Amino acid sequence: MPLCDQADGFSVRAPCRSLAAFLAASALTGCAVGPNYKRPPAPTVAGWELAEPWREGAPKDAIPKGEWWTVFRDDDLNTLETQALSANQTLKISLARLEQARATAAIQVSTSFPMVSTSPSAERQRLSGNRPTNGVPITLQPATQNTFVLPFTVSYEVDLFGKRRRSIEAAEAAYQANAADLQNVRLLVTSQLAGDYFNLRQLDSELAILHRTVEALQKGLELVNSRHQGGVASGLDVAQEETLLDTTRTQAILLEQQRKQFEDSVAVLVGQPAPGFHLPARVLGAEPPTLDTGLPSDLLERRPDIAEAERQMAAANAQIGVAKAAYYPSLNLFGQGGWQASDIAKLANVGSAFWALGANVGQEIFTGGARRAQVRFAQAGYEANVAGYRQAVLGAFQEVQDEITALTVLIQAQQSQQQAVDAARRTLDISTSRYSGGLVSYLDVVTAQRDLLSNEQQLAIIQGQRLVSSVLLVKALGGGWDASSLTAIQVKSQPKDVVAP
Repeated sequence: MPLCDQADGFSVRAPCRSLAAFLAASALTGCAVGPNYKRPPAPTVAGWELAEPWREGAPKDAIPKGEWWTVFRDDDLNTLETQALSANQTLKISLARLEQARATAAIQVSTSFPMVSTSPSAERQRLSGNRPTNGVPITLQPATQNTFVLPFTVSYEVDLFGKRRRSIEAAEAAYQANAADLQNVRLLVTSQLAGDYFNLRQLDSELAILHRTVEALQKGLELVNSRHQGGVASGLDVAQEETLLDTTRTQAILLEQQRKQFEDSVAVLVGQPAPGFHLPARVLGAEPPTLDTGLPSDLLERRPDIAEAERQMAAANAQIGVAKAAYYPSLNLFGQGGWQASDIAKLANVGSAFWALGANVGQEIFTGGARRAQVRFAQAGYEANVAGYRQAVLGAFQEVQDEITALTVLIQAQQSQQQAVDAARRTLDISTSRYSGGLVSYLDVVTAQRDLLSNEQQLAIIQGQRLVSSVLLVKALGGGWDASSLTAIQVKSQPKDVVAP
């Protein structure tokens, strides 16, 4: 820089050394006002309330990190989830916000370096022959002159009381909170997709039952019509069978409309227009996995929404230090130097150099209580974030316990409902046989057909609910995510940043 050139035998190295000493002072770590962050305690319990068929410590399927949905071993679901991760617009919004948070943190980190600026100028002016002389008796003549200036300015605020450090701390915590939010949005999108997918497959199972029942009722109606034409069955038998057949067809039509709604929801989640998006029908397949719930305390590290709330709490804590730093003076260092000449050809000469060094201390004395209000505002914000964090923990415990209870009930209900289906099928076989032998009216057969249909539908609903509840349990457990991944989410100053534009 020009600040370290020789000018007419006069050394300007001393001022340069002074400026270097000033800038080196910025490296000194003064005190950082405000409270140091420590995670507040959160309510927790020793274990979950478990009942049959759950067992403490029993071997269970671990939730895969990242692609948690693969635990369901469904190829169609795996394909849809992959599409959603690459095309879902809600995820893209969250990713863009994460980049904004990173840029904000980088802006705060950039304050660790001196700011260097330049504003070259060129000017040609004519001086008046009658210009004021301030009482000095000199002869004035009009004059025209050029002025060429190539200045450089260096400025830096010394972080004596940690305001900058607290600001960087808050920005990086906010950046990590946005990273956790991205993972939470990812978990919400993928779990909603899995839930809608299994609801759709449940409807496929119900529709398969209804279509199979319609075929059976059509054959039964043909039999009753034949017997009626032969004078063996009454018109009442025919009407009863027709009523049940038409009712079953109506149910199938209405379920098709529900299925389309879930299909359209899946389309939006995978980033495709609903018109033209179709999933081939397929009934529910394998049983849902038995998941490892872990300990309640694990949720503090496995739930991205809890991690987000914790990072927001850390950011709010740092803002208290930023607010308290306003009570202390600020120290700003500055230096200016460059070249100035009336002839551009002489601009780079040593004799054209100029420089200036300085420092100023600023302190607000009376603010009308504004500083005190800012501190109170920051403290209240921190308390609100603490409450939000604890509420997130309580909500997580509730969600996990609710889904454990739901799965416990649904497993038992499925076993009981399977027995009901088996009994209804036997009842229909007996009623049909007795009707063929003339021992009962056809009303018994119709009643048995209706009961079998209702019980088979209920069994399909329970199977679907088990899968959806398993998805919700995975979501409540955090989808295999781990808060330790946030440690890599930070913006560090690099030597190259000194000269970054």
